[in-house]
Amino acid sequence: MPTVLIEVRRQYSPADEVAMIDAVHDALVAAFRIPAEDKHVRLVVHEPHRFACSPNQANPDAYTLVTIDCFAGRSLEAKRQLYAGIVGRLAALGIPRGDVAITLREIATENWGIRGGRAACDVDLGFEVEV
Repeated sequence: MPTVLIEVRRQYSPADEVAMIDAVHDALVAAFRIPAEDKHVRLVVHEPHRFACSPNQANPDAYTLVTIDCFAGRSLEAKRQLYAGIVGRLAALGIPRGDVAITLREIATENWGIRGGRAACDVDLGFEVEV
């Protein structure tokens, strides 16, 4: 049940925004083996003056920050697949690979309240976390 926040510095068309959301979600499904219907992705468009990036950024308008909160337990290999999958899928949409940064924050299942206020560690998630 990862939750994702995609932050960008420029306007995209609604179709491009949906494609970006789908690209990141598809990478999560492939790398972390979550169910396809387990989709919790938000996209926020910032005014460039409200979203600073490095002055060395090759294309600041394309800078894209992806922040993922997820249950702890995925292997390093699954994380590598996720990072490569996100960057590759976004590159196919015209976002240069070097303009994508990804932050993964792992949270223990007892620190997630889901399905009516139950601790995630007490719930049958329907998928394996340790991939």
